[in-house]
Amino acid sequence: MDRNNWNLTMLCDFYELTMANGYFLKGFQDKITYFDIFFRRVPDGGGFAIAAGLEQLVDYIKNLHFSPEDIQYLRGREMFDEAFLDYLAHFRFTGDIWAVPEGTPIFPNEPILTVRAPAIQAQMVETYALLCINHQSLLATKANRVVRAADGRAVMEFGARRAQGAEGAVNGARAAYIGGAVGTATVLSDQVFGVPALGTMAHSWVQMFDSQLEAFKAYCQLYPQNAVLLVDTYNTLKSGVPDAIRAFNEVLKPMGIKKCGIRLDSGDITYLTKEARKMLDAAGWTECTITVSNSLDEYLIRDLLLQGAQINAFGVGERLITARSEPVFGGVYKLVAVEQDGQVVPKIKISENVTKITTPHYKKFYRFFGNDNGKAIADYLCVYDETVDDAKPLEIFDPDATWKKKVVHDFTAKEMQVPVFQNGVCVYDLPSLEEIRAYCKQQVDTLWDEVKRFDNPHKYYVDLSRKLWEIKYHLLDRTY
Repeated sequence: MDRNNWNLTMLCDFYELTMANGYFLKGFQDKITYFDIFFRRVPDGGGFAIAAGLEQLVDYIKNLHFSPEDIQYLRGREMFDEAFLDYLAHFRFTGDIWAVPEGTPIFPNEPILTVRAPAIQAQMVETYALLCINHQSLLATKANRVVRAADGRAVMEFGARRAQGAEGAVNGARAAYIGGAVGTATVLSDQVFGVPALGTMAHSWVQMFDSQLEAFKAYCQLYPQNAVLLVDTYNTLKSGVPDAIRAFNEVLKPMGIKKCGIRLDSGDITYLTKEARKMLDAAGWTECTITVSNSLDEYLIRDLLLQGAQINAFGVGERLITARSEPVFGGVYKLVAVEQDGQVVPKIKISENVTKITTPHYKKFYRFFGNDNGKAIADYLCVYDETVDDAKPLEIFDPDATWKKKVVHDFTAKEMQVPVFQNGVCVYDLPSLEEIRAYCKQQVDTLWDEVKRFDNPHKYYVDLSRKLWEIKYHLLDRTY
């Protein structure tokens, strides 16, 4: 089948179809269900993650359908009831979805996204919803770590050639931009999403000419406003930087252009950038920037800067676009409630592995901000019919303990999920990518530095209301 004719509705786990067929035959197709997407652990041992991928999920939900070719394929499996196949032929999403906006800092065990829909519809969106949220949240989180390590210096995403497939590269660049990268080497991500495409030359440009100086001068002549020269094709300090200086002097200086740069992609980056900086400054090119690349991540960047490396910008490739240090974001999709006789009935999943025990019910999700400094204090999960009065102290309960509680004072409560779909209609005005990126930066700034540490970050509180806590432990007692 031509890739352009793929129907992403069929990008689902096969069990979603077998369960849907079973739901239909058992008369559950109209049973209203509630599912949450949440994750259990922040990648890389970090203190928080960044939500991303909602825009792609919205596009998917809008286009949910089964084509005649899809129905014919399923009929050929000889497993599905003919009446169920007729139901799929008229299938569309009619439910409700709430989600945290893209760019929001998120923490384990809180609902990133909630689906309320008839059982078959809610079950069918599981795989793609997780794919969107897991992939882009992973890379937005990784990018934010890298950007924070760069400490105000520009970070460019350079990883398409090592990404897991075309969509991994394009959507990954989008996620990296949300996380704080200034742009990408991937042109298609600029064309589709508006992520600024950046880049200058590869070693092959230098090798194509009879001399390195000739290559540098040609590039400066062609792109005088964007002359960033790769200086490590042969010998960085003996010929690379001197030839770059000569090209700047002979081509850019007569034009009155002072903005230029060099890039290093190999060698002892700390030593080479220190020496290159001295050479550039001595030649009068004090405004010339130094960009480095070569398998960087947040830890290597942090170490380079601690060693005094003279760097203005970073190009980060494979270790960002693949989140190489921990390439899985463990988001899951779990049933938390059903509607029965007009009532919302909570459901819980219990496991011998305590971390896999779910928090039941259709929930609200608040974030508390201190009125004295605007910093995030804690996140608060409560039952959908509860309200928070932030004008008075509030008691909250640790979901992992039967005894631990605390009281918060002088705070403002913000409900974090926003309506995205109502009765199958998108009611959410998708923000621009620039707005998402700015929102992400603003929200990360509300976190305490202790939460943003790379190593042993402070545990951020995600606690329950008394009502939700009692419901959870009642279900645990009753089920056991």
